[in-house]
Amino acid sequence: MRSFLSCLASVTVICLLAAGCGTVARNETSPSPQNNDRVRAQQTTPRAKAITDPRKVELHLESLAKRIPGVKNAHCVIAGNLAVVGIDVDSKLDRSRIGTIKYSVAEAFRKDPYGIDAVVTADIDLAQRLREIGADVRRGRPVQGFAEEMSDIIGRIVPQMPRDTLRPVPGPGKAGTPQMKKQT
Repeated sequence: MRSFLSCLASVTVICLLAAGCGTVARNETSPSPQNNDRVRAQQTTPRAKAITDPRKVELHLESLAKRIPGVKNAHCVIAGNLAVVGIDVDSKLDRSRIGTIKYSVAEAFRKDPYGIDAVVTADIDLAQRLREIGADVRRGRPVQGFAEEMSDIIGRIVPQMPRDTLRPVPGPGKAGTPQMKKQT
């Protein structure tokens, strides 16, 4: 029995060695990147055009967005080479339909060289704020108008925590007038 097992082990080792030797790389059959004479095409993504006249591009992107069915109005603000476009849609539409409209606008922008780096929002508050920023820019106060609207937006985003509120504490000598003391 031992001789049979040792013979079987020997045959197994020989088979494994023979199988391993059969995978030697053959340089003449494997394609080499240096010897490949095929034509190669490099994948490129569409590049955004440089924005030289922001007002012209704003009007262009607004008109592009307004052509999408379901978009009532559009407002665009450009900062550098980034465009933020707020779209007005019917307030009675459900969320999935609004998402479809936003996607359609973004798809139209993707095909446009100016719209490739645009951000599309259907948020009512943000669209109103974009309208106000645009009006401030046209009135000749772009930085101040932008800063005011950004502070308004951040003021809405920052949460108010109950532990950060002040509690009334009666003041010394004035029992009827509470003073505010920060709770720690």
